[in-house]
Amino acid sequence: MKTLLAGSLILASLAGCARMDHVGKRPSFSATDTGREHLAMTTVGLPQTLEKQRVVDQSSLWSGGRNSLLGDRRAGEQGDILTVVIEIDEKAEISNSTSRSRSADESLKMPQFFGIPQRIDEHLPAGASMADAVSVGSSSGSDGDGSVKRNEKLTLRVAATVTRVLPNGVLELEGSQEVRVNFEIRELLVTGYVRPADISRNNEITYDKIASARISYGGRGQIMDVQQPRWGQQISDIILPF
Repeated sequence: MKTLLAGSLILASLAGCARMDHVGKRPSFSATDTGREHLAMTTVGLPQTLEKQRVVDQSSLWSGGRNSLLGDRRAGEQGDILTVVIEIDEKAEISNSTSRSRSADESLKMPQFFGIPQRIDEHLPAGASMADAVSVGSSSGSDGDGSVKRNEKLTLRVAATVTRVLPNGVLELEGSQEVRVNFEIRELLVTGYVRPADISRNNEITYDKIASARISYGGRGQIMDVQQPRWGQQISDIILPF
């Protein structure tokens, strides 16, 4: 019992630590020098190919370098930054209806069968007769209706960092953005994999071209804490069977 009580106190303290950050003050921003984005910008990536190592004349306007007039400035290496455009405007409406019915009627009558029913009737209780030996009837029916209606709209832009270049050339990206208004922080997180060919000349890519896209839009702060049920209530909702 003491062990269970101690464990509950530890869980309670850990759950409260996140909220203690903004008691009586604005919530703090997340650190920008400890994530994968900062690591990708400060570490050296894989060795470049011979094509990228080719020495070109930097004084020429037709140079193939990224800083030249016609150079390709799209993200393509570890630590590069590109813009992710999130424009979700989806609407789904599904309606299903099912109906089923069945009826059956079985009857077995023996009014005359070599006089056997009449002889049996002599030994049956009063009111019983073999004239209508067996009669069975059954019926069943079921109806079902279901509908789903959903409408989502979200328009956002966030700068993401190429955190890794996979062996097949696909870029792994990760981006985060935090905006604080008064005592609330709005968070936007995006991760996924993109092909360099899908990045536009403006160094942008839309969310529908991101494989394994994970997009999170939410926030934290005093108002968000009030809107969320306490962890004890959430656990009781899962455990209690009534």
